[in-house]
Amino acid sequence: MRVLILLLAALLLAACSKPPVHGREAFVFGTRVEVLVADADTARAAAATGAVLQEFDRLHRTYHAWQPSELTALNAALAAGKPHPVTAELAAFIADAQAIAAAGEHLFDPGVGRLIALWGFQSDEFRPQLPDPAAVEAWRRAAPSIADLRLDGRTVSSRKREVALDFGGYLKGVALDRAAALLRAQGVGNALVNIGGNVMALGTKHGEPWRVGIQHPRRPGTLATLALADGEAIGTSGDYQRFFELDGRRYSHLLDPRSAAPVAHTQALTVLVAPQAQAGMRSDAASKPLFIAGRDDWRRLVAPLGVAGALRVDADGSVAVTRALAARLKFEPGVDATVVD
Repeated sequence: MRVLILLLAALLLAACSKPPVHGREAFVFGTRVEVLVADADTARAAAATGAVLQEFDRLHRTYHAWQPSELTALNAALAAGKPHPVTAELAAFIADAQAIAAAGEHLFDPGVGRLIALWGFQSDEFRPQLPDPAAVEAWRRAAPSIADLRLDGRTVSSRKREVALDFGGYLKGVALDRAAALLRAQGVGNALVNIGGNVMALGTKHGEPWRVGIQHPRRPGTLATLALADGEAIGTSGDYQRFFELDGRRYSHLLDPRSAAPVAHTQALTVLVAPQAQAGMRSDAASKPLFIAGRDDWRRLVAPLGVAGALRVDADGSVAVTRALAARLKFEPGVDATVVD
């Protein structure tokens, strides 16, 4: 009995000695961000999470779409028809965004900043007000795109003055990749980074996979949960965070450049991206074209965008999920999902 008591005491002591999960939260990129670190001492976790949040703040300020920033300076030059020198970092962002926009058939296009502004989404508060139809139609006829930008080294010019960059659907993913690099450089191998539903996992949580939830688009709580492997990332685009309602209709910030109007056929779209270079960026940017594509076309874009799996919630609330992702999801009771290839 004494041996058993000593053994139980030793096991309890070992459990109590397990390092806690250290967490830091902030509000950046217009959303709540959270950095969790497991299996690290307090000092290392504090230094690592501090470095991550500092980088998030730098990215947010440097590439803000409507407050004075390097991005607004570039947009002003493009509107004036003038070439503009940019940093190496911004030049690389433009090149990457051009490539992923092309892969998604430009349904996601960071060059539509003026359209986002017309709909009132370049603001911290949204007013229930429709844009001027003539201005929207003029934008649609001009059809500006990030593809209209020309990069000559670090000098940017545009074929159309209507192009204005907004990295709102791209930068959170870039931040995930930066967070992963900073955490590893600080000696942290087990962490979870969440930027408003864009999530990347590093390592494990005390030897077990990090399990995350996919937000239900119409009620509190999750639609399903998913265990993430080291280096995997998920990204969700939904009509439930940045939107306004007018006359009983919801208008979200997710705009279809073909119609120059908010998407009404999709409530939410989640993608899973396997471990790879720029997994975070891809998880953020790839969810947008799939969201915008609609019921008949979203599956066609999964492979070109390098997505390992996707889940879509239709406007009527029905759920469809690719076979590869369905095998890994744990759906909440009452959620019926159609598995598709």
